[in-house]
Amino acid sequence: MLELALARRRALKALAHAIKPIVWIGGAGLSESVIHELDQGLKSHELIKVKVSGDERETRNALLVEICERLGAAPIQHIGKILVIYRPRPEKISSPGITPGRNDKKSRRTRPARHGLPGGAPS
Repeated sequence: MLELALARRRALKALAHAIKPIVWIGGAGLSESVIHELDQGLKSHELIKVKVSGDERETRNALLVEICERLGAAPIQHIGKILVIYRPRPEKISSPGITPGRNDKKSRRTRPARHGLPGGAPS
């Protein structure tokens, strides 16, 4: 299970406020298809909300821990039937034979700012 600093967790809680649950876990519990959907959600969004059915808080806590352990994620928040989970995207590994293209970001020279009148002379 991924551990995060308190400040990072607070920032992620604030970001999670605006998102809606993307996975619902029903009475069947945590099946392989649910794990697959959670994994896909974390790969594409990093931070996801999950809605869990059931009335037992302890069951939901155990479910949150199991999800985070199986997927290498961090539990961010558990409020009612909503779980918030975070896992950073894996770093992209470049192939050794590929060179960066022209559109890759790199430092570029720019013209100096023009002040005042046309021609760049200050007034």
